[in-house]
Amino acid sequence: MRFTTRVIDGLTCPEGARDKLYFDEVQRGLAVRVTAGSSKTYLCQYTLAGAKKRVPLGAVDAISLAAAREAVQAILGEVAKGNDPAANRKAAAAAVKAQKAHEALTLDVLIAEWHRLGLAANKPAYAAEAVRALRKAYADHLAKPAADIDRKLVLKVHDKMVAAGKGTTAARVVAYGKACYSWANKRGTLSLNPFLGQPVQAPKERDRVLSNSELAEIWAQAGADTTFGAIIRMLMLTGQRRDEVAGMTWDELAPDLATWTLPADRVKNSTPHLVPLPAPARELIAAQPRLVRKAGEDDFVFPGRVGQFSGWSRCKERLDAAINAARVKASEEAGEDPALVKPMAPWVLHDLRRTLATGLQRLGVRLEVTEAVLNHTSGSRSGIVGVYQRHDWREEKAAALEAWAAHVAAVVTGQAVAGNVVKLRA
Repeated sequence: MRFTTRVIDGLTCPEGARDKLYFDEVQRGLAVRVTAGSSKTYLCQYTLAGAKKRVPLGAVDAISLAAAREAVQAILGEVAKGNDPAANRKAAAAAVKAQKAHEALTLDVLIAEWHRLGLAANKPAYAAEAVRALRKAYADHLAKPAADIDRKLVLKVHDKMVAAGKGTTAARVVAYGKACYSWANKRGTLSLNPFLGQPVQAPKERDRVLSNSELAEIWAQAGADTTFGAIIRMLMLTGQRRDEVAGMTWDELAPDLATWTLPADRVKNSTPHLVPLPAPARELIAAQPRLVRKAGEDDFVFPGRVGQFSGWSRCKERLDAAINAARVKASEEAGEDPALVKPMAPWVLHDLRRTLATGLQRLGVRLEVTEAVLNHTSGSRSGIVGVYQRHDWREEKAAALEAWAAHVAAVVTGQAVAGNVVKLRA
């Protein structure tokens, strides 16, 4: 059949057939495929190593007959050289598809998928912290393809955090990244894990215990009229973990605010934890406005702008700046040189928990009670002791936290002598 535009317009697919091929007598290898749906496509058919191959050229209304014949001539020329245009096009299409998939799977997308699927069985608190830490550490690289995150970049991010005095966080970020990429490796999404074998600097055990004067400064600048300030004071009064306090919901509290019960999925050791709340903590909670929430939304006591509070770094920097400004002001009012004022030694929110634990020991609180307050399962509450010792220490915890709250009150009002702690009566 000699192709012309009119001839091609008249080509049809036989009734009952899925498609039909018509070949041109002028240009060897040129064909038109007509489908049952009346679509018509130019293609080139050739034989290579005994096998018939076809290369689509485009719809007949998209390219001219002359252009189709020229395209076939070029393809047959490649075949004459021993090339396989069909295979080459297939490989090129696969490469384009792979590149699109490569670019689509950004680090941000990978972390989101890991959170949604890989961390589904983990505790919400761990999942949220892992995702938050990775996103923060790699904030400048979230738009990069996940496969382009290499060992060199991981080490650079880690070393930068260590140099900033965040060695513990840096080690955790590497651990989170390793878990995230290992999950992707197992799913076949990625083939490499840039976090494996990193020469991570082992985090040093922190031993920072805040002095009474430092507690007073922190309390004064962490105003209870802000969400972050209220959280700081709550951490100081109860010694619970940062995310436990930030995730506190109204339904975890007793109606009279006497106790706060953390469910198993919100604590590190998967054991429900009852915290007797001392009077200042109850007053702090009672002062928080209860916002109207939509159905299904968590009713947080200390909410963020959206959902749970999350502005830790920014608010901590502001608190440190406020403490330093107060020191400078006090120096000026005392007629001293403000240039000689030193900022408070570096501290982290977890130091408040350690300070409470140390303070309880100074108050003469039994170790078992201190560990019960902190919800620790190590030491006196682990192993066989933990199996047979089922006392919940509720009354003892309440007494200990009331005593600690009284000490904090004395400190922040200037009634306590620096370094002095009044012990509980035997």
